[in-house]
Formats: sequence, structure tokens, C-alpha cells
Amino acid sequence: MTSSLLSNIEIETGPAPSRSVIWLHGLGADGHDFEPVVPLLDLPASPSVRFVLPHAPARSVTVNGGMVMRAWYDIRRADLATEEDEVGLRDSQAAVEALISQEKLRGIAAERVVLAGFSQGGAVVLQTALRYAERLAGILALSAYLPLPDAAEAERHAANTGLPIFMGHGLQDPVVPAALGMASRDRLQSFGHPVSWHEYPLPHSVSLQELNDAGNWLTGVLA
Repeated sequence: MTSSLLSNIEIETGPAPSRSVIWLHGLGADGHDFEPVVPLLDLPASPSVRFVLPHAPARSVTVNGGMVMRAWYDIRRADLATEEDEVGLRDSQAAVEALISQEKLRGIAAERVVLAGFSQGGAVVLQTALRYAERLAGILALSAYLPLPDAAEAERHAANTGLPIFMGHGLQDPVVPAALGMASRDRLQSFGHPVSWHEYPLPHSVSLQELNDAGNWLTGVLA
């Protein structure tokens, strides 16, 4: 991955946004995937929020027979907790940090930025936020898991101790098993994070109820 800023889509809920949500898509999708979600979150008119929806770079994905697709990191085995692509994860972490820096240059403090993501994207925002050297507003991780958990424990930054986290997960998820999501929740809670955990009768997807719950949570952390 190059150090240049990721291409992305921006949606502003009103003029002169004072809050930002950087939202990462899942494997094989792109920034357009969650474009329709923004109005469904039903956020209040004020404060105005800028949603930044970046596109992951294209890379070969081992578990999909080496097919090239948009991915935040390689997946080497169906068992996501084994043989993790540490280099890819850290590259994507740096890319997300660059997007946060862009928001800061536009006048939005880090403490008013939420990192959000689905599946792979959710893993990357957990990877990034726990290590980020300035306080953020929160983490929203849907159908996701905590990558490199032992490294996360050793590398987490004091600035984001106790950062609030929303986690939503489908109980019939065959891609990121609910058990992995729950283990990640428990590990994050052991780090001292207040995790708002929500489970749904879903496969690897999101529902209107989940988006309603996420919108209510975002309204609180972005107030």
C-alpha cells in the first residue's frame, strides 16, 4: 500500500461538519457499500457529521484462491485467528491514521472522530483505534473481530484507554463466527473498554435494527 491518501467518498449530513465518521467496508466491497446506510442511521441534524468512506486497495486474497479484490489485508485461512496478515493490517492502520490526519487538518479534532467498519473494515478500525496516540470519539465494529489480540494488549495507547465501542454481530455469521466476535468483546472488556454488545438473528450482514442501534450509539458519542 502506498502512503498516499486512500480514495474515498464523502457524505456530509449538513453544512460545516464538526464531527467525522471514517467507515471501512468489508472484503471485496468498496466505499459505496455503506453509502446508503448514512441516512438510515437517522442522526440528528446537529451536529453535522462528515462520513468518509474509503476504498481499500486491490490485493490478492489467499483464501479466495489468490483472486485480486479490494481488501484491507490478506486472509490466509478461513480460521481468521490463524496466520494473520500483520503487514497488511499495519499498512491499513497507517492508511486510516492518514485519514484521521486529514480530518484534523480540516478542523475536526481527533476526539470528534469515530472509526467504524464492517467485517475486515471493523477489524482494521479496532487495530487502529486502540493504538492511536490521541483520544478518539469511539469505535463502531459490525460483524468484526479484534486482530492480533496479543499485540493489541501490548501496544494499546493510554490516550484511548476506556474508549467506548459498539459491536454488532449476527448469530448465524459463517464468515466471522459469533464466537470470535464474543471472544473479541471479552478481550476488549478486559482492556477496560465499555463495549456495547448487540447480537442479531443474521448471517454476515447488517439489519435495519442493527443500524438503528448503531445510530443511537453514534448520536451519543458524537454529541
